[in-house]
Amino acid sequence: MGRNRVLGGGADLRLADDRAAGHKQRMKRDFPHQPLQFREYPLEEMRRRARAFADDLNHRRTVRDFSDRPVPRDLIETAIETARHAPNGANHQPWHFVAVSDPTLKRKIRAAAEAEEKAFYGGRASEEWLEALKPLGTDWEKPFLEIAPWLIVVFAEQWGHWPDGRRRKNYYVPESTGIASGFLLACLHHAGLATLTHTPNPMSFLGENLGRPKNEKPIMIVVAGYPAADAVVPIHAVQKKPARDVVTFL
Repeated sequence: MGRNRVLGGGADLRLADDRAAGHKQRMKRDFPHQPLQFREYPLEEMRRRARAFADDLNHRRTVRDFSDRPVPRDLIETAIETARHAPNGANHQPWHFVAVSDPTLKRKIRAAAEAEEKAFYGGRASEEWLEALKPLGTDWEKPFLEIAPWLIVVFAEQWGHWPDGRRRKNYYVPESTGIASGFLLACLHHAGLATLTHTPNPMSFLGENLGRPKNEKPIMIVVAGYPAADAVVPIHAVQKKPARDVVTFL
């Protein structure tokens, strides 16, 4: 009977390194690889770029007061292009983005969302949840779903298909679609657009209204456009926890 060997001495570690190197060589032989395209910056330039990016995103705000001013489709396409390159489980890219600008569809989405929200605020939500929402001033009415020029509905693909039609399991779907949604929001903000993440519960009506297959689950609506001239944000939403409460260096 064989036993697991505990690596201890230098010879054992070298053996493990050799095995790992052999495994990498087999992977490169069996599956095509290409050189990494990576650009390294001088340290001060790295700091400048990181600080500029942080400052830009630190000014992103969730907006509920939108203008109906048109936004060119190519800006939305570029944001989705950014999102679809997000890291994801097994590179299965378990997402689908539906960008809605059609007024009739937006009206249908608003009506369905407000029906769910009215039930939520009218008794479905717990008192604790409603208390947490009070500083934000939200209610069941969602006019932004009809006023804003674009609604980007993010769907999580629960499972997909292999080229031969067999069902294929997807991995880390919530994490993957969450990262992609973050990329989407960052690009929209960087382009100069206001955004809002809206999550009516339940939101199965989105799949039905937008004709998506049963293996896709809607996870959020990203509302995108220009803010209204009189747009405001709650002070409560601007207040963030200090770094010492959310960061640990070891």
